[in-house]
Amino acid sequence: MKLAARAQNLPGAAGQWGQGGPLWQRVPKRDAAGRPYIDFMMFAPGLNRRPAHELESVALLLRGVLAGYEDRVVFADLNLKINVLWVSLENRPGLMSELVAALRIKLPEFHLVGHNPFAGA
Repeated sequence: MKLAARAQNLPGAAGQWGQGGPLWQRVPKRDAAGRPYIDFMMFAPGLNRRPAHELESVALLLRGVLAGYEDRVVFADLNLKINVLWVSLENRPGLMSELVAALRIKLPEFHLVGHNPFAGA
C-alpha cells in the first residue's frame, strides 16, 4: 500500500508522506492479472484548517485503519489542500463498504463523496 499526503507541513513520520504528481499519473489502475481496481473519494471539510497536532492524530488514525487493509488497499492519497482522501483497492464484493465504514468509525468527519465501481472495466 502506498499512502501519500500533500501539504506544506506534513504530519507523521518522515519518508511515509510525500508530494506527488496528478492522481491520474500515480494511481494504479489494474492488478498484475489485468483486473481493474476500484476507487473511492472521501471529503473532510475543514481538515486543512486544523492545528498540526490534530492533523497528526488524523494521519495516525487514517494509517491505522488502512494498515488493517494493507493487503487489499493498493493506493491512498490524502490531499490536505482540498481535504480529500482518495483510496484505490482490489475489486472484492463488499470491501469498499467495509473500508468506508471502518474509516467513518475512526474518522467520522470523512464523508464518502463518490466512487466508480465500473472504472477500468
